[in-house]
Amino acid sequence: MRIVIENAKLVLPERIIDKGHLVCSDGILSDIGEGICERGFESDLRIDAQGLYVSPGFIDIHTHGAGGYDFMDNTTEAFLGAARTHARYGTTALVPTTLTTTTEELLNTFPIFEQAKRLNHDGAALLGLHLEGPYFAYNQRGAQDPKYLRNPDPDEYNAILDVGQHLIVRWSIAPELDGALELGRKLREKGILVSLGHTDALYEEVAEACKSGFSHVTHLYSCMSTITRRNAYRYAGAVEAAYALDDLSVEIIADGIHLPKSLLQFVCKFKNRDMIALCTDSMRAAGMPDGEYLLGSVAQGRKVIVEDGVAKLPDRSAFAGSVATADRLVRTMIQLAEIPLPDAVKMMTLNPARMLGIDHRKGSLEMGKDADIVLFDDDISVQATILKGNFIYSKTNYIHP
Repeated sequence: MRIVIENAKLVLPERIIDKGHLVCSDGILSDIGEGICERGFESDLRIDAQGLYVSPGFIDIHTHGAGGYDFMDNTTEAFLGAARTHARYGTTALVPTTLTTTTEELLNTFPIFEQAKRLNHDGAALLGLHLEGPYFAYNQRGAQDPKYLRNPDPDEYNAILDVGQHLIVRWSIAPELDGALELGRKLREKGILVSLGHTDALYEEVAEACKSGFSHVTHLYSCMSTITRRNAYRYAGAVEAAYALDDLSVEIIADGIHLPKSLLQFVCKFKNRDMIALCTDSMRAAGMPDGEYLLGSVAQGRKVIVEDGVAKLPDRSAFAGSVATADRLVRTMIQLAEIPLPDAVKMMTLNPARMLGIDHRKGSLEMGKDADIVLFDDDISVQATILKGNFIYSKTNYIHP
């Protein structure tokens, strides 16, 4: 069965087609154009979008959970439940993210993730794992549990890679740590996105890291060094390196809280917009009411408080992940950063796809790519989410078959 969507505002990377159509055949985009789709079959499912925006499905490259679930729970229920929750907000693909923890707990994650990926039929696609830590700077730990922080150890990370290298798509590391550059080179050779994060690195250390495989910045501004003084001399930090080094892509938690309006606009003004991705960095409280939650696993997680639209440590000394969903990020970039809708959507679709090396099949409305689609209104309120031509969420009956 083909799906034909008509009377839609099609969001392309550089423009919007006001009254367009697209066709999904066997999970692939087979036709995109202006006006109505002239050719059809009796078996077609024809959908009148009634002027809704139709964009590529959102891709979240950094999320810890949602809907009451954290990926560190290490259960298939947690992976599937979070994936279903994110789908309600337009996410068609995501990268489950771990926290700094023991090697044993990391190793336990891999078979659970594989099983969840096989069983996942009604949630956002699970692209691969993002290991966030445990190789981080103590002074930039944020909400990461300090007792698990350590330097890269070849015996340890080789054991992790032996088990999970085919499942890991990115790894966040503080590049100034002893052994970090060697690990970066190894990960690059294996096609894993190497990201600098939770780092006290100076500009020069970041520049050296870029030569050793580091190509991305984990949640820009959050838990990273900026201009500092040492023995009266000023030094640029990781934040400045993110702007100065053109080949470094960045991700931002665009919930309007982690970065206020001024910084969102600053990023968009001084960083190439094609090198910016939006990420939720969401914890289990995304899509849930305010209250007390655990960051990390049920067994070993840290208590956090969700209030004012963000998660905080109990003493309110630091944020502890966001409770944002992808639609909120896009909405915030349009309303606060004041950038055009196509740019905001691209930061949630094509840009992260390119950073992960999957833009040949995901991230934009182009013929031959996966039929991952989201329909939303002027307020970026998601009405339907389609993954490879299958509805995984629909808010209104007139859209759902």
